Amino acid sequence: MFDGRDPVYLQIADQIRQDVLSGALAAEEQVMSTTQYATTFRINPATAAKAFAQLVDEGVLYKRRGVGMFVAPGARERLLADARESFFTDSVDPVADAARVLAIDVEDVVARLRARAVTAPAPTTTTDGPQGDAR
Repeated sequence: MFDGRDPVYLQIADQIRQDVLSGALAAEEQVMSTTQYATTFRINPATAAKAFAQLVDEGVLYKRRGVGMFVAPGARERLLADARESFFTDSVDPVADAARVLAIDVEDVVARLRARAVTAPAPTTTTDGPQGDAR
């Protein structure tokens, strides 16, 4: 599972974020403990704890003392808002800048986007969470 270039704790945090965004993890749903992550994925428990701490700082997870970690209410909406903003900043803004440089009319760009939206296959989402089970 953890084969990217990013540190494992970031990969864990990204996977949990994706699970929240996709709906595989719902608000108030309990996530695996750091011990479960460590055992399941054969990683250091401190690595999982670092990912969880980051997600708590971001408001994606919260801790119930003596019970475990849970998805925070409103986490999906916050993640969606952040992802949408990143989409515009990282994808749309550079396209708009390039279109301006190339003297492409904005209506042509919008028409192309509309055409792609109609003909492009619908994105697929996975129902596999970090535990590998369908939820």
